[in-house]
Amino acid sequence: MADVLIAGGGPAGWALARACARRGLATTVVDPAPHRPWRNTYGVWSDELPGLPAEVIAAAPPATVAFGTREHRLDRGYLVLDNEGLRSWLTGERVRVVTGQAAAVEPGRHGATVVLADNRRLAAAVVVDASGASRVLSGGRPRGARAEQTAYGLVLPAADAERLGPGAADTAVFMDWRGDGPSFRYQLPLGDGSVLVEETSLASRPGLPVDDLARRLRTRLAAAGVRGRFVEERVRIVLDVPLPGRGAVVPFGVAAGLVHPATGYSLATSLRLAPAVAAAIAGAFEAGPPAAARAAKRTLWTPEARAVHSLRRHGLHALRGMPPGEPARFFDLFFTLPPAAQRAFTSGRDDLPGTAAAMARLFRAAPPGLRARLAGLPPVRKAHS
Repeated sequence: MADVLIAGGGPAGWALARACARRGLATTVVDPAPHRPWRNTYGVWSDELPGLPAEVIAAAPPATVAFGTREHRLDRGYLVLDNEGLRSWLTGERVRVVTGQAAAVEPGRHGATVVLADNRRLAAAVVVDASGASRVLSGGRPRGARAEQTAYGLVLPAADAERLGPGAADTAVFMDWRGDGPSFRYQLPLGDGSVLVEETSLASRPGLPVDDLARRLRTRLAAAGVRGRFVEERVRIVLDVPLPGRGAVVPFGVAAGLVHPATGYSLATSLRLAPAVAAAIAGAFEAGPPAAARAAKRTLWTPEARAVHSLRRHGLHALRGMPPGEPARFFDLFFTLPPAAQRAFTSGRDDLPGTAAAMARLFRAAPPGLRARLAGLPPVRKAHS
């Protein structure tokens, strides 16, 4: 019987597995393909994860810029993670790995039994669902149309990426809203002489089709004289996964609603929270599995974190309601905020005063039409004589 069984072998699941094993908990990871490569490109702010081992970092661009209607030089470091290095770092502890698809969970007096799709049964004191938006053990995929961030990217040689703008090999373009349309360009040097160029829809319900973004990106590249066959990346992130409710299973990562509703980021949050959640499980373990599960959930979602999440959801609603052209003006305002205010909104998960202050500063600085949008009101239209 495992002390902790984690369904899902992505970075979030492995981050918690590592942290639990380091606490002396007998830990099992269950995944249908536990050794499959992690294909997505992960970028994080350096101040979110200080002290990362060097082997986890693929690139640390010396400059990070963003464009609304004009250029903004960002006073925060941005890192590209090395997926193989990240996996090696997270899987270094003694963790049992089971190849299989978790299908159901049966709570019991002394823990729970996870039933796999092939009818194998695995007993554990505490069961964690780290299966992403699928939430295979904690409610299933959210119903109805969800707010989503979608993206389509191509990995180009740096020489080709330079045609989109100088400095491609050593500058991270966090977002570039210049030009018409509902999407922006995201550009990231990968540290190996190649550059990821991605067309991203920040927030839409339902998500903008990835094939539409692919056509927009290829049109953008063709206008710069870039043509050819390149490695592609497709992204679809659910932004409004419900927060955990009652139940014996502890969701973690995307399954726990850890995705920032207004940015789509979650990995840094999962990596930061994993040691605290593992400590909560270990600290309450002697009191029994239900107590350990409750302690983990309390650590995941403090009252402050829930309040910040609510404010971020309001930001998601405002972004979804913006017509083409308005996001560029909004982000001009956002990137003129002091770095501490930017950091509070993007990374201050339980910083309620900082998040509220950042949003209030944006509201005060916004012109009337955008201010109405941020307040959730329909924009005031001028009367015509």
